[in-house]
Amino acid sequence: MVIDAFRLNPQDPMMMMMGGALGGGGDIRQTTSNIGHLKKPTIQARIHGLDRHYYSLVIDWRKNDVEEHMLMNLHKKNWSSGLIIPKFEDQQKSTNALLENMARLSKDYAERVKQEEGKTQEEIYLLSVGKVDPKKHLESNVYELLSQNILQCLGTMIDTVVF
Repeated sequence: MVIDAFRLNPQDPMMMMMGGALGGGGDIRQTTSNIGHLKKPTIQARIHGLDRHYYSLVIDWRKNDVEEHMLMNLHKKNWSSGLIIPKFEDQQKSTNALLENMARLSKDYAERVKQEEGKTQEEIYLLSVGKVDPKKHLESNVYELLSQNILQCLGTMIDTVVF
């Protein structure tokens, strides 16, 4: 869960034209006691106007035991849901789709590695801003494929023994 809060920056030229500027100058964050909790904004946030038109505020909250217990049970599955085996045809379609996606992602990852050769860490970071990370998606697809197939095999073996 991500929660962000923002406040318009009255030092913005547009705010000054509308009469929203504070008297006395200085950084508005000093008067809101937010200066010690500032995080360095990302490049994408700066592109969208962070620290120019608005600035980020820190949000802090606490949960009691009941709220924490309720949130932990929010997406909890029933114990018997692990025993349900999908149809073999559906499993095969899912596996084929994941394998095709992994083949495409591996080509994308090889191209990304070739593009990154001889570049500094900052240039690599700037090159990858706003783009899909094929390595991360490839890893998640591998784990998903492994878990689906292992569960299918174990479930089938348990079914043959029990029934």
